[in-house]
Amino acid sequence: MILSMTGFASASAEMPGISLAVELRSVNHRYLDVTIKVPDELRSLETALRERLAGAQKRGKVECRVALLRTVGAAGGIAINIERVSQLATAATAVVNAVPGTPPLTAADVLRWPGVIIDATISPETLAEQVDSLVQHALSELTSARAREGAKLRAVLEERCTDIETQVARVTPRIPALHAAYMEKLGARLREAGLEPNDERLKQELALFATRIDIAEEVARLTTHVSEMRRVLAQGGPVGKRLDFLAQELHREANTLGSKSVDAELSQVSLELKVLIEQMREQVQNLE
Repeated sequence: MILSMTGFASASAEMPGISLAVELRSVNHRYLDVTIKVPDELRSLETALRERLAGAQKRGKVECRVALLRTVGAAGGIAINIERVSQLATAATAVVNAVPGTPPLTAADVLRWPGVIIDATISPETLAEQVDSLVQHALSELTSARAREGAKLRAVLEERCTDIETQVARVTPRIPALHAAYMEKLGARLREAGLEPNDERLKQELALFATRIDIAEEVARLTTHVSEMRRVLAQGGPVGKRLDFLAQELHREANTLGSKSVDAELSQVSLELKVLIEQMREQVQNLE
């Protein structure tokens, strides 16, 4: 299976007095970059969430958002996070000592601070389990979305491979004729200049030049690279980097083919190949 780096998924749940929602977004990136955004009450879960996401995706910029909304008028009471209040008091004391005259914190200031008020009916462990369950569900949906996108990209890339093979097939049978025609044309020009192409020295130079315009090697490499690309696509897994390398090699061979062109059709084939390979490279950038 081939996965795209692009996808979106969400999951939500209602608990007594609390509404939870998880969103996962993934876009293209050269490496794996995971961003976690959670409310202060769930800050302790950040490391575990990061490890879970990193284990599910090899490349891409992944953003995980967890939203927690307390339901107005919910049954049950509220409780105070004494540890958070103690931390806040210590910090306030340090500020007063550093800046004399600073107004002290009021009870209302403390209660408004994120993470001070907690739901008395739901334990932190239960909340953590629910968040983990939502993330797991959203991650499954994200993987499915990336797989669907990956299947479409694979079909596009295989189509481009077929197009490249078609272009290569246009010139492969004509290689000997192209070579012979150009050598005949060059010989005629030499005779017009009063030189004898059958001269031993000129024959050596012509033979050397013939190797410089021979495109058989480039055609063979293009065929080999396309075959390897098909093999990698069939193999699946994290193939983005390997396919990107193969696309670069295909582009290099197409460039060389164009530089050796001695025929209008060959120049046209080289141009078509460059367009197809560039289209391929754009799609490869989306794969994990």
